[in-house]
Amino acid sequence: MNLPNRLTVARVALIPVMVILMYVGGTVCNLLAAAVFGLAAFTDFLDGHIARSRGIVTDLGKFLDPVADKLLTLSAFIMLIQQGLMPAWATVIILARELCVDGLRMVAVTKGQVIAAGKLGKIKTTLQIIAIVLLLLNNFPFVYIGIPMDKIVLAAAVVMTVWSGADYIVKNRRILKD
Repeated sequence: MNLPNRLTVARVALIPVMVILMYVGGTVCNLLAAAVFGLAAFTDFLDGHIARSRGIVTDLGKFLDPVADKLLTLSAFIMLIQQGLMPAWATVIILARELCVDGLRMVAVTKGQVIAAGKLGKIKTTLQIIAIVLLLLNNFPFVYIGIPMDKIVLAAAVVMTVWSGADYIVKNRRILKD
């Protein structure tokens, strides 16, 4: 197994650690969970960079990387709901987008096509990562013009989630035509 795939597996292995910390909750555990989540999210950037720069992109990596990303972010969002730090409706929107885009990608594969991650999807992911960290650090005041930054970034992440999902569907609607 190459280094990028090992980093992806490490990301998956960090998820239970983050979930346990978030389950225990409290300021210290959420701070530690934010650090674990941040480290795991960084491995996503790192594994992709290493794989592309060294020319060691594998089918295992193509499969495992997006699964690891979704497991990480959705696990964090679900645990944030449990802590009362995130509204469930926002997670439903995020989950619905992921399922729609993945479904579209599966249909594309059956037709011998690949739908690559787009720029809007990368922005969406970045906003989701920032929102998760800020929500985990909710006992630390990040306020801009009297509004908690975690709520601003979460709202931006939800908007970008819908926008990027719609963009994927519109740009790839030909795949859904018979």
